[in-house]
Amino acid sequence: MPDPTTKPPSPRPRRRRRLCGLCLGTALLALLVSALVHVVAPPPRPASARFSVIIDGGSTGTRAHVFATGHDGRPDLARSTVMRVSPGLSSFAADPARAGESLKPLIDFARDKIGGAGGAAGEAEVRLMATAGLRLLAERAHEAILASCRDVLRASGFRFEDAWAEVIPGSDEGIYAWVAANYALGRLGGDPNKTVGIIELGGASAQLTFVSDEVLPPELSYNYTFGERTYTLYTNSFLNFGQNAAQDLFHEMLRSRGSSKNGTLADPCAPRGYSRNEEVMVRMSSASRSTLENQYVDNGTGNFTECISSSLLLLQKEKEKCQYQQCHLGSTFVPELRGYFLATENFYFTSKFFGLKKSSSLSDFMFAGEQFCNQDLSTLRKKYPNRSDEDFSRYCFSMAYIVALLHESLGVPLDDKRIEYSNQVGDVQVEWALGAFITLMQNTSFKPLHTAAESTHSNRPLFAVLGMFLLCGVLFVSRWRKPKTKIIYDLEKGRYIITRIS
Repeated sequence: MPDPTTKPPSPRPRRRRRLCGLCLGTALLALLVSALVHVVAPPPRPASARFSVIIDGGSTGTRAHVFATGHDGRPDLARSTVMRVSPGLSSFAADPARAGESLKPLIDFARDKIGGAGGAAGEAEVRLMATAGLRLLAERAHEAILASCRDVLRASGFRFEDAWAEVIPGSDEGIYAWVAANYALGRLGGDPNKTVGIIELGGASAQLTFVSDEVLPPELSYNYTFGERTYTLYTNSFLNFGQNAAQDLFHEMLRSRGSSKNGTLADPCAPRGYSRNEEVMVRMSSASRSTLENQYVDNGTGNFTECISSSLLLLQKEKEKCQYQQCHLGSTFVPELRGYFLATENFYFTSKFFGLKKSSSLSDFMFAGEQFCNQDLSTLRKKYPNRSDEDFSRYCFSMAYIVALLHESLGVPLDDKRIEYSNQVGDVQVEWALGAFITLMQNTSFKPLHTAAESTHSNRPLFAVLGMFLLCGVLFVSRWRKPKTKIIYDLEKGRYIITRIS
């Protein structure tokens, strides 16, 4: 018979052990439920590709770029595609309605590419960004052209707002090209000192953009932010300094030197034997007709050195109006060129025609230009049977103009090889439209639609575990939130008595 004075073990430790076992079992059950949710639940559907169409309204042609984002929300450059039509929008100044009509083949092309890729045109944005060709026109003329284009874009089936058809500043064109080049190189978002500068030679304008640590005039400085990195850029667009516009100005300069009404002009930028009749027309103020004001005969003299000198006169025009400490191009400030540069568009086309390497120096350009421009027309026709006489004049001028621009004006040494003449980096075409697309993607309105849903689905197992642990915690607290009691051992009765504590 048990001794009534012996105190039996308290039941509280056993109750605690039962409670701990309950919590441990609940936790194991939560892990099991989490695993089942992860296995049984259907996998999340990958985010659909997003598309954007950017129409580049250039001076000599119009291009429709179709860009796409991949499932990770980044640009999927393997899906990018482009179509070009001629002439440029600025050629429709006299008949603006035709400008809109010229976009229809591009719209059809973009719609076909997006539909074929499984996307929906109704979710894709379309933007028209016109450049130097329209910048050269009077505001009334380019607004009429844009109005015609907006009518077509509204009816295209793509997402479009009237503000998305515009003439962009030349500085934006340069910034976008810089973004495209450095994105292709994998340097966007990294060390500013490791980025490359961009020099574009278009048809109507030239652009120069690069990171500079000099104190820059506010109108020529731009802070571009990508991710958490901000770059201080020098960016400038030189209207009328594009290759085609510059050659037209060169011919005007030759005519201004002519003394006779029906004069013969000596053109050092055309090969010997080259001859071209040029008529100068003037529009009558009271009618739409034009009358012949003058007529010239343009004869080539094939003098490369003189062609460089004449090109330099164009580049230094209005230098007397310089309001900065120094002006390298006309009346415009340009800081010292530092680091490496990518020279695109007509820089590349010219170097390709002459068979030069991408890393050629300006000495190579000089030598090739002298060999080409100093030959007579008959020799060039035999050497390049598929080229026209106008091509010979254009490439001779382009070669001299490039040397005058880079060496004589911007101070690039003749033996310097910091400039690469190319339109692409690896497999990526470096065009400002790509930079515009990348910049637009930084806007939250163009982020993948399924990001939030995917995040919720991927965290579903975690939510299950947390939920079970929360339930366990509630049970644990509920047991200890009961009214407080006190256990007393009654020696007379030989048992425990539980009493409530007030």
